[in-house]
This record gives sequence, structure tokens and C-alpha cells, in this order.
Amino acid sequence: MAESSASNQKLLLTGASGFVGGFVRQEARCIPLSLNGKEVDLRNVRDTNDAIDQIRPDAVLHLAAQTFVPRSFDDPLETFEINFLGTYNLLAALKKIGFAGRFLLVSTGDAYGSVAPELLPITEAQPPRPRNPYAVSKVAAEALCFQWNQTAGFETMIARPFNHVGPGQREDFVISGFAKQIAAIKHGARPAVIEAGDLDVTRDFLDVRDVVRAYLLLLQDGHAGETYNICSGTERSIRSLLEKMLELAEVDAEIKINPAKFRPLEQRRVVGDASKLCRHTGWQPSYSIEQTLQDTIHSWEYQTA
Repeated sequence: MAESSASNQKLLLTGASGFVGGFVRQEARCIPLSLNGKEVDLRNVRDTNDAIDQIRPDAVLHLAAQTFVPRSFDDPLETFEINFLGTYNLLAALKKIGFAGRFLLVSTGDAYGSVAPELLPITEAQPPRPRNPYAVSKVAAEALCFQWNQTAGFETMIARPFNHVGPGQREDFVISGFAKQIAAIKHGARPAVIEAGDLDVTRDFLDVRDVVRAYLLLLQDGHAGETYNICSGTERSIRSLLEKMLELAEVDAEIKINPAKFRPLEQRRVVGDASKLCRHTGWQPSYSIEQTLQDTIHSWEYQTA
């Protein structure tokens, strides 16, 4: 079986086929949660138990989730089943085999929800106040992992990544959606018009490759039972990022606001503080926002060509 290059242990990766999972597989030798060559749906208790019994991992990076916020409003029950019950099924399967390693739950910076501007940047001391079904499901999974850290005989940690972006991300996420439109304009495949939602909210964006390095460092050096923000610590408006992308691509386009793309209960400003992660693991981001945006545009240009 594959082993993680960092620790010489079997690292189980859920969500291996997703956007972030692909970058984890580039950085570390890991074992996808699969059975008979097919990725396991964590809602299926029997398949989850059988796969865990076969793999018997030494460490777990739990990425698998329904992460798209609009979809969580459309089907909150599905989101809760995948993100909370799926996490429970995974933890229970691990306990059944006597797992005694480290378990990292990938949650979300969206767990903080409603945060007053005077409380920015957001630290881990800020209590969660989730504002959408996706964030609610993740906060519930966090509570479950915190409880299991105390009672199950193995160590759990929680990662709260803020917005992350990079080559290969789905177009329904804002920066990747812009990148696809820009690539199409550049190749003459669409008119020079960018369709956008609310451009005046701010977010804390980080390159997916820096996020993945943080996950692997947490599995190695994170403290059991702790929660960690993963973020850049820089607040940027969506408008400024779109303008930077147009500049990098040397594309001149009209920006057309589509109110249908606005989200209910949108948090106006978001910026996080990752100093705890830095102290405990030595992590520092290595990709500039310009490099991240350029790579994301290039990935869509490659697909458009």
C-alpha cells in the first residue's frame, strides 16, 4: 500500500478525487478511501466499514464534503448527511478497527459566520455563528470530532481553511468562474463581458497548494484537540481580484453585475489570522496572489484552447 512520504505511515485521504484532494496526492503518498476501485460514499455505512477494515490507516485527512454553499440551501439535508453523518460514519469505522492515529477534519472558515468588523481579523477564539446550511453542517462535524478526541482513544484536530483557489477548481467558485470567462474572452470564444455577483464583499484568499501544505504539517505537528485557521491574513475585495485577473490576462472587458449571483446573508468582510498555525507548525504561505490568479487563468486557457 501507499505510504505518506513525510511520516512513513499509511495516510488515508477522503475526497481524493476532488479539487483539493488532487493536490494532496501530488504532495504526499496517500490511500484514497475506496472499495473495489470505487470511491466510497461515506453515507454508506457498510462500504465505509469495509474500506477502513481493508486499509487500516495510521492517519486520516478527511476532505470529503459537500462544499458548495448555494447547493446547501437547495438541499440542506443532503449537505448534513454528507458532512456530519459521513464524518460520524468514518469516525465509527476507525474506532471499530482500533485506530490510534491522528485525524484531521477539514472544516471551513465559513464556520465563523457573522463577525463584526471590529473583531477582524478572525482568530480561533471567535465563537462560530454559521449563517448557511453548509457551515452549520461543518460546525456540527467539528463538535463531533472534539468529543471523539476526548473519548475515542485517538487524536483529532480541526482545520478551518478560508477561501482557497488554484488551477483546476470548479467554475462555480468565484475566482475560477472569472478565470474561465477571461480565458474564453481571450480566445475569442465569448463576448468581452464578465458576469459577476457582489464585487464589494471582501475575502481572505489563499493558494490551494499552501492550504495542502498546512494540512500535512498539521497531521505531523498540530496539537490534538485544537482548531486551526488556514488563511493568508490579507483582506481583498472580489472587485480588486477581478481587476487584477483582467490585468494579468491583458483582457479588457465590461463587468456586468448579475443579482442572481448574490448570496443571502452574505458576510461583508472576512479576513483571518493564521498565527496559531504558524506557531505550532512553522507554516508560511509561499504563493503570491498574483501567481495563484495567473495559474488559475492559465489552467482555464489550457482547457479552452
